[in-house]
Amino acid sequence: MDDHKSEDQHLVAAAQHILKALAASKAVSDDLRKTLLDFDIHLSAMSIVERSIKQLERKIKFAEGKIMAWKAKNSMIWDCSSKESSEYLEAKLEEELVHILVKHKQYLEPESFANEAGSVDLVNPALIPDLKSIANVMFGSKYHQEFCQTFISSRRHALDEFFVVLEIERFSNENVMKMEGNCLNREIKKWIRAVKIVFQVYLVAERRLCKQILGDFNDSVYQFCFAEITLSFVLKLLNFGEAVATGNRSPEKLFCFLDIYEVLENLAVYVDILFFEEFGSFVRDEFHKLLNKFGEASKFTFLAFKSAIANDPSKARFPGGGVHHLTKYVMNFIKTLAEYGEALNLLLADETPADPDDDGHPLAREFWSVAATLESNLINKSKLYKDVALQHVFMMNNIHYMVQKAKSSELSLVFGDRWLRRHIAKFRDNARSYERVTWGPILSILKQENTESNCTSSKENLKKKCKDFNASFSETYRSQTGWCIPDTELREDVQILISQKVVHAYRQFTGRYSSSIDEKWKKYTVDDIENYVLDLFVGSPKSLHYFSSSAQILKRDKSV
Repeated sequence: MDDHKSEDQHLVAAAQHILKALAASKAVSDDLRKTLLDFDIHLSAMSIVERSIKQLERKIKFAEGKIMAWKAKNSMIWDCSSKESSEYLEAKLEEELVHILVKHKQYLEPESFANEAGSVDLVNPALIPDLKSIANVMFGSKYHQEFCQTFISSRRHALDEFFVVLEIERFSNENVMKMEGNCLNREIKKWIRAVKIVFQVYLVAERRLCKQILGDFNDSVYQFCFAEITLSFVLKLLNFGEAVATGNRSPEKLFCFLDIYEVLENLAVYVDILFFEEFGSFVRDEFHKLLNKFGEASKFTFLAFKSAIANDPSKARFPGGGVHHLTKYVMNFIKTLAEYGEALNLLLADETPADPDDDGHPLAREFWSVAATLESNLINKSKLYKDVALQHVFMMNNIHYMVQKAKSSELSLVFGDRWLRRHIAKFRDNARSYERVTWGPILSILKQENTESNCTSSKENLKKKCKDFNASFSETYRSQTGWCIPDTELREDVQILISQKVVHAYRQFTGRYSSSIDEKWKKYTVDDIENYVLDLFVGSPKSLHYFSSSAQILKRDKSV
């Protein structure tokens, strides 16, 4: 162990001797002498780096050979041919540069960037002074191009390795367009994670590394190197986004378009700072082009979604007048869209002109428009029902669903109280219209006629009234038990509305003529009517073929 230590110290001493000999030469200028001494100071640190003893011996022997040759010629180092000078600088300094950049780059995993903000080190910080010393020597000797080429090449290689670490595969546009939904979504999530890491952390650290090593020279040097190092890497990264933006624009793709748009919009400030100089203008422009593409794709897809609502082709009557699948799809779709409110407000600012009667923001105006388009479509679909009462039930169900979705989510902030009040009034109006169309004629049967005396009526007239009421109620029961009001609270509200009118009227009618109505004419008791109303709108058709006594028994049996 001691022998090896002694040998290492001997090698370091030999290297320092060479540098001191060069610095002592009268042929060396003051600036170069200062640089050589500075390099000498950091040579000890370099010797600590893991490298083979044979490599160091070879370099020292090579340098010694050159020095002895120059001394024998009694000439200054820089008076030698450019070929000899290049041999020395390339053999010693460029090799050291590559060795440090490759051997001592930090191996980073994406997880290490999770809570970072550009503060990672891409090269061991202890070696930064050595890299600066090499740069000073080579720049002082007019070998700045060789340094920059070597530095750029090495850092590009590190970026290529990091591309693999990020698990980003290189797909052609055709491959991206052919990807199935789940596969594409997985790749998009990986890509979004990658671009965040790259622009928020990795490239910030890369630029800082360039400035640490080359910042003492003209600013354009480190800016140029940074732009050259990152150009191909960034373009490769953006290519996947390009393929996604130019692919299929079905409504389902809108969310991934907006996800990417929001990420790129947030990263734009990092890109503008990283590539604000002329050297970085190409990267900056390409990034903003991609951002604009996703903005346009998002806007186009949203407007296509609106058009698809208006042109929904389904013409079949929806069973039982329940909530149409289009209503569910649209309201759940825009409920999710509301989470992208900030981005959509920005993208849709010029699409819908402001109404002087409202103070809604662009997203609110667009959502009002979507809801109006949906409502118009639903009105057309309601006309597919021959029964006008069922038309009102259908509209009541669907507008109520729209209101409930808007009230129970972020949509309430978008639609606003005025829209909610208007549409609450609309579904209530439909409920009253249903009650009037269905039960109005039935209630008219039970009304006391003006020609009747206070407590009497002809037997035949009362018998007809009872028969007509029984038939009408039975038919209504048969059809409307098959109708559907999916929302329990709304169904109960409508049943209460019916009971308040029908049960009350039937109770008054049977009470007013209790002494004149034969019990055989009364198919239902007041309690029967009240119980049967609770069977309405459950979506399961039923019939009434029995009188009140048997009906009550069956009713009890069903509840057991």
